[in-house]
Amino acid sequence: MSMRTKMLGFVDVILRVPPIFIIDEILKISMGLPFSTQNDSNILVNGQIPIDQTTTSSPAGAASDNHLFNGTINSNFSSSNSSLDQILNTTSAELFGDAMSAGSVDDTEFYKLISLTSLKFTSCLLGCLSAACIFMLWTRHLVIVYMYIVSIGLIFLSYWSNVSAIALIGDGPCLLEDILALNVNRLMDPRGVAVAILPHLFAQWIIGKIFSYIHLGPKYKSIQTLLPVSFLMPLLLAMLPLPQPILKHSPAFAAIMPLALSKIALWSSSFDIIKTLLNGYEHAKNFATNFGLSALVENEWQRLNVPCVLRAFWTIRIGEHFMTLMLSSKDTLSYWTTMQNLLVSGCETLTAVLGMTSIVSLICYYIGKMFQWFLLSEDYDEDKSIGTVSAILFYILALQTGLTSLSPEKRFIRLCRNFCLLITALLHFLHNIVAPILMSLSAARNPSRKRHIRALCVCGFLLVAPIVLLTALWSRHPPSTWLLAVTAFSIEVIVKVLVSLATYTLFLLDARRQTFWEKLDDYVYYIKAFGNSVEFCFGIFLFFNGAWILLFESGGAIRAFMMGIHAYFNIWCEARAGWAVFMKRRTAVHKISSLPEASYQQLEQFDDVCAICYQEMTSAKITRCNHYFHGVCLRKWLYVQDRCPFCHEIIMKQEPANSASQSNEQNDNQNNNLENDNDGVEVFQENLN
Repeated sequence: MSMRTKMLGFVDVILRVPPIFIIDEILKISMGLPFSTQNDSNILVNGQIPIDQTTTSSPAGAASDNHLFNGTINSNFSSSNSSLDQILNTTSAELFGDAMSAGSVDDTEFYKLISLTSLKFTSCLLGCLSAACIFMLWTRHLVIVYMYIVSIGLIFLSYWSNVSAIALIGDGPCLLEDILALNVNRLMDPRGVAVAILPHLFAQWIIGKIFSYIHLGPKYKSIQTLLPVSFLMPLLLAMLPLPQPILKHSPAFAAIMPLALSKIALWSSSFDIIKTLLNGYEHAKNFATNFGLSALVENEWQRLNVPCVLRAFWTIRIGEHFMTLMLSSKDTLSYWTTMQNLLVSGCETLTAVLGMTSIVSLICYYIGKMFQWFLLSEDYDEDKSIGTVSAILFYILALQTGLTSLSPEKRFIRLCRNFCLLITALLHFLHNIVAPILMSLSAARNPSRKRHIRALCVCGFLLVAPIVLLTALWSRHPPSTWLLAVTAFSIEVIVKVLVSLATYTLFLLDARRQTFWEKLDDYVYYIKAFGNSVEFCFGIFLFFNGAWILLFESGGAIRAFMMGIHAYFNIWCEARAGWAVFMKRRTAVHKISSLPEASYQQLEQFDDVCAICYQEMTSAKITRCNHYFHGVCLRKWLYVQDRCPFCHEIIMKQEPANSASQSNEQNDNQNNNLENDNDGVEVFQENLN
């Protein structure tokens, strides 16, 4: 990737950050609703949170974790919200409470409050929609929008600068007289008016040049020449002996031409704006029709570069809050207190949580990539999924626990709990990386010992890390529903790693054997069945644990929805799949046990290998068509289909049926023998591997 491409990508990301800030600021004031958020529910005294207040108000299991917070969140956190947020929320909430509590209040005041609230909510909603539309624009359209916004900003900046300069001049001596009289002493006086307005003159000239270059109105030569003069006109008039009313209104008259050009540009481009929106809608509709809605979302996600935009937004937001803490704090804050403040402020709105999610996703991605590098694995798809799945999991945890609606100290505690759950999930993802590598290494005849050692080291880490985590948590916290969930996930990781190591050991021993190990399949089945049973039991336990939280601690539609998904996929689907495998194996074992066992003389007379695994046979089963196979290999084959791998005859005799159905079945079987055999071989080879 060239440097020019990188710079264009960086500019595209930076241009999309301001709309996210607009949405974030609107969410800070709760969309203009009159109900104050819980962020201000606790009063911070001397930069510390009153522990007795948090203990009595925290839900079950949360009060015991308050010492994690140490009561040290600085009072500057509460000042990070804008004064507009506090005025809107406090005033509206007081008015609403007064209107509801007083029975004899005039209806006019109540309706006025409702109208004001509706107006603020509508304005905030339109602001969010406008910011979202700007965020989704193509880059060329985004540049045009910013050029228009900057040109309007330059007009107001020029007006403010002119007003300030005229205020400095006041009723002082006329500058034109000093210039004509060559009064150098007064003109060069550092405290004089001439030196004071000189920066304003230079700024107005620069503003005029920039505006003439970026404005989107008609760019005639005469207009381009007059624009810098228009911005300088109030200061030039201030040098003349004119009455104060004229000078006072001169900045407003000077802004007429730039504002007219901006209005013309907006009016002339209004049709282009509508056309662009309609074209975007048609493009999205056609794309979704041809390729599907998921493909449209993925395409737009990549085009807008959403993860990078969110990371840039969150980094800038945290940097701004850090500078606010450093500048407004009278005492030097400790590292731990500063980190607490930044983490709490970094997840106070949904957009901030999205930004933190993107950072978490990036960290998990590089953790997965580091383990891939350590394991010498060339498959880089899994580490990408680690970042994606970790981000989804973290955001779902934030939503179902109501992270943004909690007070600062409770939010920090909940954030720490969510990180603990995320760590256990990350351990599960790392096990999914190392488990296939273990299986491939165990089947290799000439493996690299280096790769074996690395894989075993990762397994050792996956065994030690959950134990250390559980020891630290159980030693500092009493039992709670959250702690039980973390414990269940951690023990599940340990069981899965032990199952993988046991299977790896069995396959490693089988690869070193010179003869066929018939009991290997049974041992592997029993070990995996044990691991799946433990995982299934933990799934049921987590469902009841979540039901307890939903009913008695913190309910919510998102938590109920996630519990339904968990019950269907992790309990019902797993139970149904496990029962199907058990019945299929039981049926196959029953069929194999009914086949005759080959004698020693028959094996010597046969003098061949098993046609399925190509291994020598010390024992074999004989089918109805007089073919010899290992009992284990034939049982695996019966998982796929009930026909001989050689001649496609039915291995087991079927129950008698009417002649017509038997004839139809035989015809169908003869026509589909070759197709079934090809499909069966493919599926069987997957199961055998």
